[in-house]
Amino acid sequence: MKAARDARSAAVVINAGSRRGRAHELAVDTMRKAGVPISAVHPVPSGADLAGTLDRVLADGHDLVVVGGGDGTVTYAAGRIAGTNVMLGVLPLGTANDFARTLQIPNNLAEACATVADGKVVDIDLGRANGEPFLNVASAGLSVAVTEAISPRLKRYIGPLAYSVATLRAYARHRPFRARLEFPAGDHEPLELGNLLQVAVGNGRHYGGGNTVSPTAGIDDHLLDIYAILAGPLREHASIARLLKDGSFIEHDRVYHLTSRHVRLVTDPPLPVNLDGEIATITPADFTIQRNAVHVVVPQSSTGALLDGQGAANWPPS
Repeated sequence: MKAARDARSAAVVINAGSRRGRAHELAVDTMRKAGVPISAVHPVPSGADLAGTLDRVLADGHDLVVVGGGDGTVTYAAGRIAGTNVMLGVLPLGTANDFARTLQIPNNLAEACATVADGKVVDIDLGRANGEPFLNVASAGLSVAVTEAISPRLKRYIGPLAYSVATLRAYARHRPFRARLEFPAGDHEPLELGNLLQVAVGNGRHYGGGNTVSPTAGIDDHLLDIYAILAGPLREHASIARLLKDGSFIEHDRVYHLTSRHVRLVTDPPLPVNLDGEIATITPADFTIQRNAVHVVVPQSSTGALLDGQGAANWPPS
């Protein structure tokens, strides 16, 4: 397996509005000194400019694209790169950085730059919700209200603690909803649920600033982890919250948990869907898995993705 420094051409796309986005000049200099062949650098001032920038970068024929930003930025880039021979490098510059946590990419910027230069390439799966990409978790219910309660200012000043503050605010305003889970592949019977707090569909392992989707969840296992949490007394939710870090909450008697490659979520009423911190679609929503979709540079010691597909084994293309 070749290192990223052996790529023919690399481009860096940095979300300058992310929590640590202003550090991009130092990151670029560090990677160049380490031998990464960076030929283009694109600081993106806002999310609205991201799509056009990535389209230009891909049209220019770079075989390595290094993306700096939070989970939302990295997810958007992964969706654009998915299915191509382009390799994705990641500089975790956001608040939660759960995708980087899943793949054990260092949060320290200098170490993340070293990973881009010296790391190995693995294949990962990409989740899709009505065609829109997600790497970590897609969800409807409480998490959407949490996203709406988190301001960039709050994330900038208190970091990951912003998620706890926003969750408390959102919980106080939450209204339970009904949902139907359908499984088009026929691997499960349809499931009707009422009085729900949240329904989530996980592709990766971590979300929400270090919570775990389930003890067995993996970003390359070709499965979606689906869980639904029933609404209830605060004490019940407090007991579930204590189990979120290691994923054992799925065994709680107020939680339903299933795995599948395709699930359709229908809610009453229709609800917005949160994809890795961005509200990007609405129910009814079809969730599917795009297997071995993205080639990602990770540390040599990373065990976050083990089921390497043929794409990783054959990178870089001849």
